[in-house]
Amino acid sequence: MWGDMGIAPQQTLRAATACRGIGLHCGKPVTMRMRPAAPYAGIVFHRMDAGAEIRALWSSTCESTLSTVLSNGEGIRVGTIEHLMAALAGCGIDNAVVELDGPEVPIMDGSAAPFVYMIERAGIVPQDAARRAIKILKPVTVNENGASAALLPEHGFSMSFEIDYDNPQDITLSFEPGTFEVELAPARAFGLIDDLPRLQAAGLALGGSLDNAVVVSGSRVLNQGGLRYADEFVRHKLLDAIGDLYLAGAPIIGHFRGLRSGHALTRRLLATLFADRNAWCETTMAEAGWIDTMAWPQAETLAPA
Repeated sequence: MWGDMGIAPQQTLRAATACRGIGLHCGKPVTMRMRPAAPYAGIVFHRMDAGAEIRALWSSTCESTLSTVLSNGEGIRVGTIEHLMAALAGCGIDNAVVELDGPEVPIMDGSAAPFVYMIERAGIVPQDAARRAIKILKPVTVNENGASAALLPEHGFSMSFEIDYDNPQDITLSFEPGTFEVELAPARAFGLIDDLPRLQAAGLALGGSLDNAVVVSGSRVLNQGGLRYADEFVRHKLLDAIGDLYLAGAPIIGHFRGLRSGHALTRRLLATLFADRNAWCETTMAEAGWIDTMAWPQAETLAPA
């Protein structure tokens, strides 16, 4: 998706598409509908039940635990947007309206694959406007409690990540058309079974189950069929980071490096980047790849509206 610089068109959906699923944290059914949007609209979330719109930008995020949450500053929020944002980034969608009848994006199977399937099923069309990108000009790093996140200058887009749980994992990927769908989109959220009572007592993960997350007990994966990748945990961390980085408002040309980091640190990284006008510049893209046709049967997809 993020290759040589030049002129390439912005993209949106060809048709509307919808799904219904459970909110991971609210535990309630939510219907989501995505539809095309005009050039330069960006990704806009519309809470149909609350009559509020929020553009998906880092400056609209708020403090949250275990997910990325947008707020309109007046008490209306949209939660757990990161997997959908990753799919939109991975498919090269610049402009779309996401309509919800609840406070959270459906978790689906805990990965971005169902959303990729929805986008591919709806179709992708070019628009009469140049695709913008954010080019990293100098290193930007944030640190907290032994974790770090950084953006570094690079031609194209690449990522590296390291986690240090009981089973340390690390990964480095350079992105070409199709990389996201094959290497990251199916990677699911994960958690420890022993943490579930504490999270649910705090009003979190009320919709969590083996259907929408990899659940681990000690060294044992409880999900039937096991892992989709031997290093699925670190791949999902990259997936989360892609979704959060898309809150820059455009694709990033550079290298992202994460060390035990999460949503909050990635959002801090974007805030730090945009606070330094010498650290980035706006440019255009040569090609809008990452749109190879894939089919992900996990999605509960409704007919295009």
